[in-house]
Amino acid sequence: MTSYGWLPSILAEIAETAGLEAALKLAAERGGTEVYIPAACSDDHWLAACVGREAADRICRHFASGHGGISLRLPLGPQGSIAEMRRIADRMIAEGRPTSEIARAVGYTSRTVERRRARMRSAHDPRQGNLF
Repeated sequence: MTSYGWLPSILAEIAETAGLEAALKLAAERGGTEVYIPAACSDDHWLAACVGREAADRICRHFASGHGGISLRLPLGPQGSIAEMRRIADRMIAEGRPTSEIARAVGYTSRTVERRRARMRSAHDPRQGNLF
């Protein structure tokens, strides 16, 4: 088995059960919400539509308790984390990408991108002393 320790525990459990792609799709589409995982789902159930029928069946079997399903709080996952958005924005700023492109890519306002760009500039200015 592969280790998915870099994922939040519930997503790591889903990745071990149904594959990494299924876990990341769930996080992207339903992350940050509470979802109900039934003991079995039909072809038109949201879970099957999200991750595919085979992965949905694996997830349902894994989390089924007796005759019923379970409610899970799905975390946002790596794509939704604030730290990840900052890393992407900082990388794009360092690459010299336009403010509007960065804002669209990470869901920031253009003003937020401009502030991050200014902070990065001042953080690397060798003429400025460090107070701390």
